[in-house]
Amino acid sequence: MSDGRYGMSPMFHGLPIVEITADRIFSKVDGSIYFYAPNKGAPVFFAVAFAASGIWHIYQCFHYKSWRLTFFYVSSAILFTAGFIVRELGAFDYSDLVKFIVTNCLVYSAPPSAELANYNILGRILYYVPYHSPIHPGRVITTFAFISTVVEALNSNGAALSANQSLRRWKQDIGRDLLKAALLIQLVVIALFLVLAGVFHRRCRRGGIKSAKLENVLYTLYASTILLTIRTIFRVVEYWSVADLHYDDRSIDPMSFSPIIRYEWFFYVFEASLMLVNHVLMNVRHPRRYLPKSTKTFLSARDGKTEVTGPGYKDSRPFWVTLVDPFDLAGLIKRKDRNARFWEEDDGHKAEKSDPSQKVKAKDRVSEDVEAAE
Repeated sequence: MSDGRYGMSPMFHGLPIVEITADRIFSKVDGSIYFYAPNKGAPVFFAVAFAASGIWHIYQCFHYKSWRLTFFYVSSAILFTAGFIVRELGAFDYSDLVKFIVTNCLVYSAPPSAELANYNILGRILYYVPYHSPIHPGRVITTFAFISTVVEALNSNGAALSANQSLRRWKQDIGRDLLKAALLIQLVVIALFLVLAGVFHRRCRRGGIKSAKLENVLYTLYASTILLTIRTIFRVVEYWSVADLHYDDRSIDPMSFSPIIRYEWFFYVFEASLMLVNHVLMNVRHPRRYLPKSTKTFLSARDGKTEVTGPGYKDSRPFWVTLVDPFDLAGLIKRKDRNARFWEEDDGHKAEKSDPSQKVKAKDRVSEDVEAAE
């Protein structure tokens, strides 16, 4: 091996992208930027698989008219497909730095898109049972996307500092600390997301909501989030294994690096395979199979089974206030309920008795619930 150094700088939610100087590459395969000789068959399989899943998602978006709900899964599939196509090209020229950077950027930017889709799906679930929602349903994606933006800011600043080998070592260490903080915050965000879904689910069960469709879509969301969490933990462990290394140290033995860095199968098991399973899961158990098209359709508060179409969930507070205080803690402290309890005023049954011309109409979906359970 020739002299030089090998470094790693995370981007896209703290995911590692290799930074390589012109004079040396630490590798067990001479000239390989990947540390190993990339497999030539696996990228073809995953490119075709993600393309098929993406085409299926596009069809489902048209079929269910769910572009707003699951568009991010379409974009995620496109990014994965493009990423593995470039990785296949790089497998035949594994010394090409441009191909290496492009494939990593594409593949590592795809999972955050899937996370955004899950935030959106949870929001739609909360619309379905608004009276048990801990947060305004429309604020789920904006709140978590805002936190993700903060994480990305830490990532970008941390990557800029840690990757710049010309800086003093203490400044590089600050960059690494920022990246570690971003990774930990990312895990906290996932935990908060699961807590929000869990609190809502518990409230529904305590409230006597016995909807098979609701249970199905929640369990699908849990499974998807677990897959994304495992993948994130893998990325955290991957970065942590090299975070404290200084690549200007000529005594570094590349074979002492973690097996996660040195062996390609870790990437295909904990990144590619998990994310493919997640995409297919959302194809097979698409949320619109269980959720109504309109956010104004919800389960009646009377029996927890009948679907009712009403005025919808509203929040009269300014948008910036909903971002800062999505749970309306100020309203709780002041004992003000800013959200109109439309599910109590017009739950379908009452409207039918008092005025048949009311816009609120009840639709019995008990039989569909049974079919969904099957």
